[in-house]
Amino acid sequence: MNRRDSLKALGLTALSTGVLIQACKPGEEKAAAITADGELPPGRQEFEVARDKDLNAAKFFNDHEMATITVLVDIIIPKDDKSGSASEAKVPDFIEFIVKDMPSNQTPMRGGLKWLDLQCLGRYDKAFKDTSPAQQIEMVDDIAYPKKVKPGMQQGVAFFSLLRDLTASGFYTTEIGIKDLGFVGNVPNVWDGVPADVLKQYGMQDV
Repeated sequence: MNRRDSLKALGLTALSTGVLIQACKPGEEKAAAITADGELPPGRQEFEVARDKDLNAAKFFNDHEMATITVLVDIIIPKDDKSGSASEAKVPDFIEFIVKDMPSNQTPMRGGLKWLDLQCLGRYDKAFKDTSPAQQIEMVDDIAYPKKVKPGMQQGVAFFSLLRDLTASGFYTTEIGIKDLGFVGNVPNVWDGVPADVLKQYGMQDV
C-alpha cells in the first residue's frame, strides 16, 4: 500500500475545520514573539503572544508518548523519494502544541496511546514503540480502516483516526508538505495582451 496516497484519500478529506484553523497557529518553532523594539508581530495581539508562549513552555506528552507518536506519524507519512517524513516536518511537535491548545484532544490522545501499548503488550510483550516494524504495521492495519473495524478495536480506530487527521494537518501546513502536494500558489507571469484571435473575434484587431 502507498500509505502517503492513502492518507491523502482518507485523511485530508476528513480534516475538521477546527483542526485546520488551529493548524495555522504557530508551533513551538514558529511561536510569535514580541520584537526587540517591543512591537507585536503583524496580526497578533499581546494576549495571543502571551498565550502561545505559555503553551509552548508547558509539556503534555512524556518522552515515551512522544516517541510513540513519532513512530506512528512516520508510519502514516513516511519519507519517500519526493519529500521527507512527518517527523522531519516536526509533526510530533505540532501535535504536542495542538493538544495543549485544544484540550479536548488530550484524553482521546493519551487514552489512545495507552490503549495501543496495552494491545501490543498483550500481543508482543512489548510497548508499541519497542515492537518490530512488521509488528507495528500489523497493529496499525487493525485500526487504520474504520469500515473494517474488528470487535473490541473501536477505541483504537477512533484514536488512529484522530491521529491521522492531526498528522495530515501538521504535515500539509509545512513547507515540506506544501511541496509534497505540488502546490505552487501565486507566481509572477508575463502578459502579452489579449490574444490576436480574441481581438479578431470582437472586431478589435485594429484598435
